Amino acid sequence: MAKAKIITPKAEEFLEKYLNVTSPTGYEKEGQKIWIDYLKPYVDKIEVDNYGTAYGIINPEAKYKVVIEAHADEISWYVNYITDNGLIYVVRNGGSDHQIAPSKRVNIHTKNGIVEGVFGWPAIHVRKEGEETPKQDNIWIDIGAKDKEEVEKLGVHVGCVITYPDTFHILNKNYYVCRALDNRMGGFMIAQVARLLSENKDKLDFGLYITNSVQEEVGLHGAEMITQTIKPHVAIVTDVTHDTTTPMMNKIKQGDVQCGKGAGITYAPAVQNNLRELILDTAEENKIPIQRMAASRFTGTDTDAFAYSNGGVPSALISLPLRYMHTTVEMVHKKDVEAVIELIYLSLKKIKNNQDFRYIKTT
Repeated sequence: MAKAKIITPKAEEFLEKYLNVTSPTGYEKEGQKIWIDYLKPYVDKIEVDNYGTAYGIINPEAKYKVVIEAHADEISWYVNYITDNGLIYVVRNGGSDHQIAPSKRVNIHTKNGIVEGVFGWPAIHVRKEGEETPKQDNIWIDIGAKDKEEVEKLGVHVGCVITYPDTFHILNKNYYVCRALDNRMGGFMIAQVARLLSENKDKLDFGLYITNSVQEEVGLHGAEMITQTIKPHVAIVTDVTHDTTTPMMNKIKQGDVQCGKGAGITYAPAVQNNLRELILDTAEENKIPIQRMAASRFTGTDTDAFAYSNGGVPSALISLPLRYMHTTVEMVHKKDVEAVIELIYLSLKKIKNNQDFRYIKTT
């Protein structure tokens, strides 16, 4: 058990600030700056790559390298087409959900600053049968402009990024709620691991790379790039997973995972068996609640990018149960956040310098 408190009031202040700033895929800069500023006191060195992936290093001189990783980007939209009468049509930047868009407020990011708008939608009185369902090609943004010329004078053009302004709050004292918990909660959690190591004065005999990757939502690209830069020997990735106890979830297909019941541990081809067992042993020894999950073919997370790089990197996935993924009211339970942080922290303390995780050994 960690000596320092797992989540402090100061940590929650950082979490709120970090979640409230926008960090859309390809434009993660502002979120990364906040994350770096928080992490800096707890690491020996900070690095940032060409596309914005940031990582803090403890023991940068060590040859044996262990990564703990999350991703920093959130889903968003791009301006795709502006009509003559000043309405804006969009395309996805990541897995944005068109069905939640109608009646949502938005921020359009321009060189002149934020231009506010709303996703419009016809009134129930006038919609025809067959026009009830929002689709990507029938949702639009209204910024109150009379025509295309006025839209462009405000600085809005094709390619401007669009985000939702929904902000952080705590629901019923137990649930963190916001957009972009997928996966800035991961960035928060790995930063807390670094803080615990520092405050507890733990000494690691390997180099630890606390890594916040970009561009996961469009294909794991930040992880693909940074694993080639760091060339780690071990990677522990954290991301979110679905709480399958809410309506319209199929446990037969999605498994049985619930917020408040602990960290998710995944079985999958990309998950290296011996590393996973080390994590499971850590959970059992320290009575950290866990839930088991299975993934067919691939995990769909940055785990896949690390595992299949550099000739094969022993990798594992520790997931945070989440409700309402890719909406503006994503929810996670504080107990699960604590469980993931503690599990990563204590698992790191079990890893030995130059540890050989090979599943089949010939000597």
